[in-house]
Amino acid sequence: MDTDNTFRLAQQPEADELLGRSPLAALVGMLLDQQVPMEWAFTGPWTIAQRLGSDDLDAHTIAAYDPEAFAALLSDKPAVHRYPGSMAKRVQQLCAYLVEHYDGDAAAVWADAGTGAELLRRLKDLPGFGEQKAQIFLALLGKRMGVRPKGWREAAGGYGPAGVYRSAADITGPESLAKVRAYKQAAKAAAKAAKT
Repeated sequence: MDTDNTFRLAQQPEADELLGRSPLAALVGMLLDQQVPMEWAFTGPWTIAQRLGSDDLDAHTIAAYDPEAFAALLSDKPAVHRYPGSMAKRVQQLCAYLVEHYDGDAAAVWADAGTGAELLRRLKDLPGFGEQKAQIFLALLGKRMGVRPKGWREAAGGYGPAGVYRSAADITGPESLAKVRAYKQAAKAAAKAAKT
């Protein structure tokens, strides 16, 4: 399988281009991907970079940024997230962790991971990344960025197989985005039905 390093998660060329070339932008987009539409979340890194007056994100800069000023940056209209204050804090926690453990280099999280299980553990260690988010990002790394340590598909769980449309890892354009949306809606409906 060829890797398609072109991202179409934000459905906005400049934002998707940043996701494709910036490991930190991809991580921040994944972090923001909750309780808002996927396109909104994955446009966030580009919006943050623009507001910082840069063409990329820098973990050292974000980690050292005044927390109130960073929260204000994410809160400016249009807000980067439905919960800009709490997400600003999470983005700064993620960047601080990357600075402390990986010298600010997001790609170092996966660069030398020997196995899918090891990579999953490293992703789960990131602030704001639980099991599901870590598995989806692992699948994104394998399917879109060619990061495929031994056992990566298994470690990514249900998000790992080829030909499924379950998460951000499977989106290559508007058609696959619609399929992922349909899958998520069906899963939500099934979970709701199981409760009643």
